Amino acid sequence: MPCRVTPPPVSATSRAATPTSSACRCSRPRSCCAPTGCCPEALPAGRGALKARILASCSPGEVRIAVVEETGAGHAGLLDYDLHRPGAPDGVGDLYQGHIEAVVPALAGAFVRIGDLSGFLPDRDGANGPGDGEGARIAVRITRAAQGGKGPRLSGRLEPPERALVARHGDAPGLVARGPGALQRLAMRYPEAPILADAAGMAAALPAALRERVRLVPRAFDDDVEDRAEQLARPEVDLPGGMRASIQPTAALVAIDMDLAAGTAERRPKQTVQFAANRAAIAPLLHQLRLRNLSGAILIDLAGLAARKRSALAPEITAALQRDPLQPRLLGFTALGFAELLRPRVHPPLHELLQSPHGAGLAALRRVAGQVHHRPGRAINLRGGIPLIEALHADPVALPAFEQATAVTISLQMDPALPATAWMLADG
Repeated sequence: MPCRVTPPPVSATSRAATPTSSACRCSRPRSCCAPTGCCPEALPAGRGALKARILASCSPGEVRIAVVEETGAGHAGLLDYDLHRPGAPDGVGDLYQGHIEAVVPALAGAFVRIGDLSGFLPDRDGANGPGDGEGARIAVRITRAAQGGKGPRLSGRLEPPERALVARHGDAPGLVARGPGALQRLAMRYPEAPILADAAGMAAALPAALRERVRLVPRAFDDDVEDRAEQLARPEVDLPGGMRASIQPTAALVAIDMDLAAGTAERRPKQTVQFAANRAAIAPLLHQLRLRNLSGAILIDLAGLAARKRSALAPEITAALQRDPLQPRLLGFTALGFAELLRPRVHPPLHELLQSPHGAGLAALRRVAGQVHHRPGRAINLRGGIPLIEALHADPVALPAFEQATAVTISLQMDPALPATAWMLADG
């Protein structure tokens, strides 16, 4: 379905392909797909020889992006998945000219005003330089999206090309340049992959160097990819070896419970069977962390193993984590036998994006657009919970894109009787 695609402003990363990040923990060059200076974002370990395609499915206000591995028999599964919302970017990689609001020695950092937001700049990332007192101007990059009522994390350690952009921008406070969006990050992570998009304007949303890779197709997601994308919103995951995992994000951590879902006719000892089943399920389970972008503290309760047996799976877990571009770590096993992982948070996790009022509103527009696309000239009324309607009104892209794509006029109505993410449709 066609949709409105906004061409990118000057990117904070498009002026130089391989600057070295002073904030990075290694000497490898930082690329567009690693706006935070975290080199592994650009280095999908062990995947150098794969054949991949980037599928971009466009709907009003949102692009769903799936990277699929190709085999002779077709799609072999999802390698990566992400959402691009041009009307509500998460800000990671954005460059700002800001000013210091407050220096907080107790937190070893400072709060910096950037546009309408206040972000936190740690001392180790440039908050304690000479003259960096309250009111001082400072150029910063967003390195971690805002979360849970907290502002974004910032860094003042900029690359020379970024400093050049700031110099050209001048001293006026505000946005200097946008960081790379989800489609650009994945295009840089898979430099040989063609981009199959179902919106004619998709190429305009990419830097010029990437546009030649875009091919227009009638439908980016086939039924198989649609089903795999929908499964990422569900807490239950079927895994090899008859295993099943229940993934439950909470405010403090992500809890994962593994169970042997299917009975087995194995004659081997029970512990041997369960160890083999857990071992076979580890890599697919940890790949789900990447697809869902789960982050922070993650506890995994392996299925049916004694504590001494669980630690024997540490090498398998460590090897699987190395395939993740964010390089999560196995911290060990708790006294209760849980595998304790730490995966860096950079962008919001998928469940937050999908379950938010904005996510529910965009899902409503996608569904309604599919229903009315071939019936132009109608006027419809979308009633929804107050947070959902407010979120759609706050998105400058979604509603114009809907009307452009469908030739249908849409009006929004708040209904206090509906839950926050609920909606219903009525003819106008």
